[in-house]
Amino acid sequence: MHRTWTHHPPTPTRSRRRLMAAATAAAIAVGGAVVAAPPAVAADSLFGPNVTIFDETWTADEISEALQAASQEDEFSLNRHQFFFKPGTYGSAAGEDDPLTATDIVNSELGYYQAVAGLGASPEDVRINGAIHVEPVRACEPNPWDCQQPGSLTRFWRSMSNLTFNPIQRPIGADADRPFPSGVADPHQMRFAVSQAAPLRRIDIEGDLTLMGRVGEYASGGYLANSNVDGEILSGSQQQWFTRNSSVGSWNGGVWNMVFSGVDGAPATDFGPLAGGGNGNKTTIDETPIVRESPFLYLDGADYKVFVPRAKQNTTGHDWSTDADAGESIPLDDFYIAKEDATAAQLNAALADGKNLLLTPGVYYLDAPLEIDAADTVVLGLGYASLVPTAGNAAIEVGDVAGVKIAGVTVDAGETLSPVLVQVGPQGATASDPSDPTTLTDVFIRVGGPWAGKATTSIEVNSPDALLDHIWAWRADHGEGVGWTSNVGDHGLVVNGDNVTALGLFVEHYQKNQVVWNGERGRTIFYQSEIPYDPPTQDAYRDGSRLGWASYRVGDGVRHHLAQGLGVYSFFDNQYNNGQNIYVDSGIQVPQRPGVRIESAVSVMLNGTGGINHIVNDTGEAAVAPAGTARFLAVYETETDPNAQNLQVTVPTGDPGEFVWSIDGTNDIVDLGTAVENGDHFAATGSIHPVRVTDTRRSGAAWSVSAQVSDFDSPVSTFSGKYLGWTPSLAEPGGGAVAGDAVQSGFLGGDGLSASSTLGHAPSGHERGSAKIGAELDLRIPIDATDGTYRATLTLTALS
Repeated sequence: MHRTWTHHPPTPTRSRRRLMAAATAAAIAVGGAVVAAPPAVAADSLFGPNVTIFDETWTADEISEALQAASQEDEFSLNRHQFFFKPGTYGSAAGEDDPLTATDIVNSELGYYQAVAGLGASPEDVRINGAIHVEPVRACEPNPWDCQQPGSLTRFWRSMSNLTFNPIQRPIGADADRPFPSGVADPHQMRFAVSQAAPLRRIDIEGDLTLMGRVGEYASGGYLANSNVDGEILSGSQQQWFTRNSSVGSWNGGVWNMVFSGVDGAPATDFGPLAGGGNGNKTTIDETPIVRESPFLYLDGADYKVFVPRAKQNTTGHDWSTDADAGESIPLDDFYIAKEDATAAQLNAALADGKNLLLTPGVYYLDAPLEIDAADTVVLGLGYASLVPTAGNAAIEVGDVAGVKIAGVTVDAGETLSPVLVQVGPQGATASDPSDPTTLTDVFIRVGGPWAGKATTSIEVNSPDALLDHIWAWRADHGEGVGWTSNVGDHGLVVNGDNVTALGLFVEHYQKNQVVWNGERGRTIFYQSEIPYDPPTQDAYRDGSRLGWASYRVGDGVRHHLAQGLGVYSFFDNQYNNGQNIYVDSGIQVPQRPGVRIESAVSVMLNGTGGINHIVNDTGEAAVAPAGTARFLAVYETETDPNAQNLQVTVPTGDPGEFVWSIDGTNDIVDLGTAVENGDHFAATGSIHPVRVTDTRRSGAAWSVSAQVSDFDSPVSTFSGKYLGWTPSLAEPGGGAVAGDAVQSGFLGGDGLSASSTLGHAPSGHERGSAKIGAELDLRIPIDATDGTYRATLTLTALS
C-alpha cells in the first residue's frame, strides 16, 4: 500500500493508560464527556489487567465507552487490549432501520492492538445490536474526498471474532461533530476498512459489510475467514482481499487481487483481460485444500476452555461446530496463563512441564526463544500479545514434532540482529502428520516500527506438512528506526519443508526475496507483497546479474509448486534513491518446468521510480510509469524445461508376486524332554521349528501367522494346552515382518496357547522379502499331573 510520509505516527510511547479489571471504576473521557466505566468481570485475577470481559449487566453505552477509549492507541503503542463478550444480547435493535437516530446500541471504533471476541461456543451465542467499526484516517478537513490516502492504508493490528452483528452504525466521538462524518453507514451495514493484520474470524453479519471508507479512501487489506455475511460485501477501493471458508450473499468491487477459497456465494473467476476490455480481478478456488481454524477461548457453562479445531481437507463454507468430531476442547487448567512480565525461563519451564501457553495482552521481552518440543502444544495469544527477542535470539523455536498450534502472536524483532525470529522445526526436520499439521494462525512479524529491529529471516518453516493461515511479515517502511542500513532483514518467509501450505500470505519490504520456497509440493493461496521502498541504488538492490530481487522465489530444484492469486507491487521512493530508476526483473521467479504453476498474478507500479519488468520470469508486460499501472497474467506454466533433457521409460506390468510360508527345515516332533519338578509345577522348555514366510506381492498386503495348541494327551491322562506359553522372535528379519507378543503359560494365568496367538505378522504396505520366525516354548504342568509321556498338536495358520 502506498503510504505517504507526511502521516507517520509519532515516536511510540509506553503509556500506562489501560482499561483495568479492578474493583474501582476508572474515569474515561469520550467525545468530551467523562463517564465512569464499570469494572470488567472476572478478569483481573485470571487474565490480568489488559483483558476486559463484558456481561449483560453492562449497558450498551458503557460498553461503547470502554471500547472507544481503548481504540485511541498510537500506531506503534506498546499497550495491548483484549475485550470479551459473555454469551448474551447487547444493545437494542429498535433503531436498526435508521442508524443515525438509533439509541441503546453498541457503537465504537476499533483501534490499534484491540481485539474483540465472543465467549460463546458459537458466534450466535453473542449478539450485538450495533457496530464495532474501522474508519479511514481523516486527512482532509472538511473535504475527505480530496485525500484518498493514507485512508485505511495503515489500519493494521486489530481484530474481531466469534460475534454476531445486527449492524447499526453511526459516527462516534469527534467524527460525529464533523459536517461530513466518516462513520456514517447505510442501514444494516457495518464498515471494516482495514489493511494488514486485521482479521475477521467466526463473524456472523446479519446485513452488509463494507471494506472501504465512506468516500472510497485507499485500503490494502485484508482477511475474512470462517464467517457468514447475509448481505453484500462491498470491497470497493480495497487493493486486494482474501476470503476463506465463508458464506456471502454477494460481492461487489475490488481493485487488483480478490481471492476466494472455499467460499459459498463467491463470484466466478474473471482474472485477467476481459472480453469487453479492462481486467478482471477475482480468483475463486472451489475448495480449500487443507485448513485448521484458529483456536479460541470460550465458556462452557462457568468454565473457561480453549477449543482447538481439527484440520480438514477440501472444505467449503463456514463451520462453527464445537462438537467432539470438530476438534478438541482443552480445559484452562492445561494452560499456563502468562502475564506480560513473564520471562523466557518461566514460559519455557511451563512448556517443559507439558503446559500449553495462553499469552495475555502485553509485550514480552525474551532473552531466549520459547522452546516448543512437545507435539500438539498450543500457544494462543490474546489482544496482540507481542514477543520481543532481546539478545539476538529467536522468539519461537518449534522442535521436530507435529501438531503444534501457534495463534494470535505478534513478534517484534529486537535491536540486536536475530538470524531467525520464528523457526518451525529444526533444519532437516522430518516429523509430520498431514492430518494434524503444525499450524501458524494470525502470526504477525515486524522488523522495525517501534524501534530499529533487525532479523535476517522472519519465519523459517522446516517441518513437512506445516500450515500457515494468515501471516503478515513486515519490514517496516515507516515508524522508528526505518532505513536501508537500520531495520535490516533479508527474507520474510523461507520454506524448506515439503507439502507446506500457505493461506493468506502477506510479506513486505524485505531487502532480498520476500519469500523463498525450497520445499516440494508447496501451495500458496493468496499472496500480497510490496517490494522495499528504500533501496538507495540499483547496485544495492541486485540479485547477482538480475535487477532487483523477485518477491516470490521458488527454488531452482523444486519440481512441483502451485501458487494462486498473487499481487506484487513496487514503490521505489525517490526520497531514498534521489530519482534514480530502480527495477525488478520479475516479481515472481520460478523454475521453468512442468509442475510449477502460477495462476492469477498481477504486478503493479504504485508510484515512485522504475518498476517491475515482468510478472513471472520473462513473461508478462512491464509495470512501469505512470503510477498505478497494473499488468495481469492468468496462468504461467511451461510445458518443458529449457535447461533439461526429457527422459521416458515404460514400466511393464510387474509380476504380482506371491505369499508362501512353510516349516523351515524338518518337521519332526519337537521334544521338550523330561519335565523338571519346580516347586508347585513341572517345567519343560524347547523351541519350535522356525517358520519361513516369503511375500513378493506388489500389493504389500498385510499378513499374519498364528498358532493354537491342543490339549496334551497320554495313554492314561490329559492336561490342558493352556499350560504352554511362548516367546516369538525373528531368526532372520526381512519383508517387514514383526514377531508376535510373548504369551505366558496358563499356569501363571490366562489361556496360554490354547487360544490362537500370533507368531508373526507384517503390516499393510510392507516391503517385499522373506523372514524366518521362531519361538521359545515354556511349558508349566501342575504338580498333580499323572506321570507319563504326553503329546499335543500345534496348528499353524497363515492369513493374508
